Amino acid sequence: MEGLVMAAQLLAGLSILVGIHEFGHFAAAKFFKIRVNKFYLFFDFLFPFPNLLKFSIFKLKRGDTEYGLGWFPMGGYVDIAGMIDESKGADDLESEPQPWEFRTKPAWQRLIVMLGGIIMNIITGILIFIGISYSTGERYLPISEINKYGIYASELGERVGLKTGDKIINANGQPVKQFRDIVDPNFLLEQNSYLTVEREGKEVRVDIPKEMIEWMSEDEYKKMSYVYPRDPFIVKRVLPGTPADKGGLQPKDVPVAINGKELPYFNEFRQALAPLSGKEITLTVLRNEQPVDLNIKVSDEGTLGFEMNSRLKAEYKQYTFLEAIPVGTKDAFNVIIVQIKAFGKLFRGEVSASKSVSSPIGIAEVYGGTWHWLQFWTITGMLSMVLAFMNFLPIPALDGGHVVFLTYEIITGKKPSEKVLMVAQQIGMLILLSIMVFAFGNDIFKLISR
Repeated sequence: MEGLVMAAQLLAGLSILVGIHEFGHFAAAKFFKIRVNKFYLFFDFLFPFPNLLKFSIFKLKRGDTEYGLGWFPMGGYVDIAGMIDESKGADDLESEPQPWEFRTKPAWQRLIVMLGGIIMNIITGILIFIGISYSTGERYLPISEINKYGIYASELGERVGLKTGDKIINANGQPVKQFRDIVDPNFLLEQNSYLTVEREGKEVRVDIPKEMIEWMSEDEYKKMSYVYPRDPFIVKRVLPGTPADKGGLQPKDVPVAINGKELPYFNEFRQALAPLSGKEITLTVLRNEQPVDLNIKVSDEGTLGFEMNSRLKAEYKQYTFLEAIPVGTKDAFNVIIVQIKAFGKLFRGEVSASKSVSSPIGIAEVYGGTWHWLQFWTITGMLSMVLAFMNFLPIPALDGGHVVFLTYEIITGKKPSEKVLMVAQQIGMLILLSIMVFAFGNDIFKLISR
């Protein structure tokens, strides 16, 4: 079932983003009176081979344009008359140029057509993040609240050099206002990032290793943050029929110790339970501020069976629509800034390509096996900005490759020959095919290796 939910979210997200991207090209072409032969969501051929396995699931002709749904869900395309792209072979442009074709229009018009998809993805990403900011506001933990108890360092955090109980003084020499500042990818991807913490009354500098992002992609750390709030907690609800229920645990109880060992913080409490699976423990709780000992047998999964509420005091800010506009816009462009920093680490050899490149298999796993609308729209908004960024890369066959040639033409007044453009397109398609094969192979290998 989880696999079906992953696939459904992936298809829904891709359909939205690809459809909007291609509509950007389509609308710009129509505005400049350029004929559009096809508008397809997903490919009706085996990308990137334009004449192989050609068939569509659905198609409808309106005016000069055929609208359709392809069978190969790796993207989509608009077949713009007189334009060299992934949907054409070399013999498609041998006819005499016509006034309604892309190739006969001024360079600045062709440039706008090529930027149309990128612009639409950026607008979409910004609107999604504005909507999220407006509908959910911002809930955050002030660092002053975290520092009452210190942080909890996970296995990854300990590998970095942090210790449970450390208190955050600053990050890269700058004051930290809220907890998320130290888990923000912008901070982690900075070169030579470091935290200054208070440990046993002394200031200690903890450098963030350049391999940090790569470590976070390893299977044992993939779903783990390197640091968490050290979280005093209270029982919110006891699940019926669980060891906690049978042992007499009640809502509003405050667990403080296991077998006489003080464990008032949730992450340490959960960590201590794991090796006690199947064993009977003495759980000490505060009930109406009085200590009570409960004899409970831990489940085989190392759990007791209750839901918790944090006792940390989070702050919340609700945004008006006008306030949400700059907040959402900033969040959207932060995605691109993170991508640029990540590319920098990749090119410097600080992160391996196998840990950085994902196919739709990897993207589906990011969406997850449970459908939460906030998570769905957050990931879709991020992917919209990533799609805009990736398409702007100066690789032939991507929009950015066309932009490079058109910018050259605008500056020099010289138009590259169609033969040069076709060769560049073929080279670009080879690059994209290689990346696609690598990404799929990499994700399949990861699945097999688990």
